[in-house]
Amino acid sequence: MTRFKLTIEYDGTNYVGWQKQLNGLSIQECLENALSTLFQILTQATASGRTDSGVHAKGQVVHFNAETSMPAEKIPYALNTLLPTDISALSCEIADDSFNARFGAKRKTYCYKLYCSSHRHPTLERDHAHIVQQLNIEKMRQAALLIVGEHDFKCFEASGSVVKETVRTIFSLDIVENSASCKNAISIEDTQKEESKDILNNSIFFENTQEIEITVCGNGFLYNMVRIIAGTLVYVGLGKIEVNEISKLIESRDRTHAGKTLPPNGLCLMSVEYKK
Repeated sequence: MTRFKLTIEYDGTNYVGWQKQLNGLSIQECLENALSTLFQILTQATASGRTDSGVHAKGQVVHFNAETSMPAEKIPYALNTLLPTDISALSCEIADDSFNARFGAKRKTYCYKLYCSSHRHPTLERDHAHIVQQLNIEKMRQAALLIVGEHDFKCFEASGSVVKETVRTIFSLDIVENSASCKNAISIEDTQKEESKDILNNSIFFENTQEIEITVCGNGFLYNMVRIIAGTLVYVGLGKIEVNEISKLIESRDRTHAGKTLPPNGLCLMSVEYKK
């Protein structure tokens, strides 16, 4: 029996999350069905961690055991013929028998994406949270610096968690802004060519849309921790929480002092790192 390390990508929109559940289809169920079909025997897969309903992944890592003569690098090609189009195996390699995708993870990187606009943009809705007001990015970055480090992050833990230890280390927390001007629709059918240029160049017909990526790397995360951190930074950007309140907020260990939990669709697991 050989242990394999598999990296997968998925759009979590249509799933109840990674873990198999009775209330709907999960990523784990789809992957295990594909593995079992491929190897003609019941095959279980263990992930680096659970992702909630609606959360995406570009670099989720899983391990499984199988007896097969198929080269590891060929397994993703075979699996992808059996997986739905919103789940894809990206790479596979033979791992040590002791490798454990969940307990061996040393660093995880998540990205939370949101956009700020007075109007909803359907092309962004699938993997971005929508914030109506513009955000103060500089203040958000100042607040992010205070979150980096080893802290008791109880204030960023959602109710329902069963873990006893809430100390975690955040290695980095970066905020990148991409601004784009989105034209509002106007009719120029009966307008002269030169006049239409003036109309299109008039800023009244443009709306500035902020697209923001919050990328956080840590040694582990509490239940909904990244979504709550993102929500807290949004509150800072809106002026609802001051930068100088962040340290006191963390020290308080009180969830009610932090920002709201942002929607799951903006969150994506980017990568998982293991000790070599």
